[in-house]
Amino acid sequence: MRQLIIRADDLGYSEAVNYGIEKTVKDGLVSSVGLMPNMPAAEHGLKLLEGTHIALGQHTNICLGKPCANPDLIPSLLDENGHFHSSKAFREAYKEGRDLIKLDEAVIEIEAQYRRFKELTGQDPDYFEAHAVISDHLVKALAIVANKYHLPFNDINPMVEEGTFRGKPIHTLPFGAFAKEYDPLSCLQDGILHHLSEEMPNVAIFHPGYLDDYILTHSSLTINRTKEVTMLTDIKTREWLNKEDIELINYKQANL
Repeated sequence: MRQLIIRADDLGYSEAVNYGIEKTVKDGLVSSVGLMPNMPAAEHGLKLLEGTHIALGQHTNICLGKPCANPDLIPSLLDENGHFHSSKAFREAYKEGRDLIKLDEAVIEIEAQYRRFKELTGQDPDYFEAHAVISDHLVKALAIVANKYHLPFNDINPMVEEGTFRGKPIHTLPFGAFAKEYDPLSCLQDGILHHLSEEMPNVAIFHPGYLDDYILTHSSLTINRTKEVTMLTDIKTREWLNKEDIELINYKQANL
């Protein structure tokens, strides 16, 4: 039987996003959830998921909100107001061959978010990765912190279909949430029918959520989050996965 992890990123982004993720966990298919430790709504999101049996990951965030580390120690990551640079700023620099992130500063902030994660949850993350920034230095810094604390690093770029988890291969399905006329179910079905690996666990990454003022003013991914909530809680989606003989697992159950 082919294995699939259905993952929801961005717990803590906003309270509305938290409510959407809660819906997909309690009434739907999500069993792995990534927490943004630095965000003010992180604790709210965790309270909503109390008593659920999920794999909880650290969705390290360096492009939204304020840092967990002392701002004086990480100036390359911050704008003039002490907030993280936007993901757009990181992407544009990367396209120009520049990496805004200094490796040693990224390590400091990632470690601070790891400490905050443990403070909020009382546990180590079940998987360990990062949010929305393409940066060679960020990936290296994540690996450094993961090795230091023996954390289960999930090195996945959602733009390509390859990665590792705990140092072993793991496959990620194509990410289509920014596509015009996005249909989450069609995207999931296409990924499973044409891209699913038979040899290793697969990960489908989603960003379910509802909308509030914060998400509308701070994210380019808005209405499609609500579409994902609907798809991930629709009984027809589960029935189709059963028909295709897909075994749904979380990161803790991945046979690696």
